[in-house]
Amino acid sequence: MFRAEHAAGTELGKSACAIISAGDLVADDIVNRAVVSRIARSDCANGFLLDGYPRTLPQARQFAALVNQRGLSVPIVIHLNVADDELVARLTARRQCPGCRRIYNLQFHPARVAGQCDVCHAPLQIRDDDSESVIRRRLLVYKELTGPILDWYGAPTVVTVDGGQPPPAVRSAVESAVLARNAAAKF
Repeated sequence: MFRAEHAAGTELGKSACAIISAGDLVADDIVNRAVVSRIARSDCANGFLLDGYPRTLPQARQFAALVNQRGLSVPIVIHLNVADDELVARLTARRQCPGCRRIYNLQFHPARVAGQCDVCHAPLQIRDDDSESVIRRRLLVYKELTGPILDWYGAPTVVTVDGGQPPPAVRSAVESAVLARNAAAKF
């Protein structure tokens, strides 16, 4: 959401992306307002996926109040459990096209021509937040602020998936967890 705001040239997007690039978390009140605004759109009427939200206990509490207020289903929280060194290797291998914004990964989804976007042929770039030092800082922040959310939600809301598997296996495990939750919700 913040990258889209940044691309649109909004002040919210500019300030949020500067914070993210430094490896820090955007303030809860800003994030909560952005989420409320985004899920109010018509394309979220039948459900939505939030990636990386909530990231703090205050965000989780705010989201729980929003879910309750709007009569939404209890969320399913997918925890992708991946070793820190693996995350660093994956994220430092990420590349992005500055033109069409397509994302590549040197390990899992490389461009057909090294360093060049398959779509618009622009030279690929490394995002500021994909440096090892920023990633390691984000991991520390995650453990401090985001890790406790898993305990707060607890079982059966949290489903842990081994994120160290190849991407197709991770995708399959996530889809299975969501389908199982949806099937259980129908009874």
